[in-house]
Amino acid sequence: MEEHRDLEHEELLESMSEKLGFTPHILEIIGDLDSESLKRYNRCNKKLLSDGALPAKVKILVALAVVASKQCERCTVVQMQSALKNGATKEEIMELMDVIFITSGAPAVAACRDALKLLK
Repeated sequence: MEEHRDLEHEELLESMSEKLGFTPHILEIIGDLDSESLKRYNRCNKKLLSDGALPAKVKILVALAVVASKQCERCTVVQMQSALKNGATKEEIMELMDVIFITSGAPAVAACRDALKLLK
């Protein structure tokens, strides 16, 4: 049973990584600690990374703005990678930086420092 769970865990991580284009280390940690938590995360992530009433790219840009407002630097890098993988343009992202500045201030924009380096 443990071997089946490990295989399921690895397949789930691989599936999530394919959609994101990379594997956030936190997902590996969550999966190692509690595979059910990883499954719940995956269900939420599928909604974020799928087109619905809002295109996935728009939802990811919203997520980037939210994590920037929380000043989570590592989170902004992960969301930036996802945004780029899902077709966000430099122009869209720079316009989003204006929205982040207006709504959350300079510290939120500063939290995007490393994420913005991905645009070069």
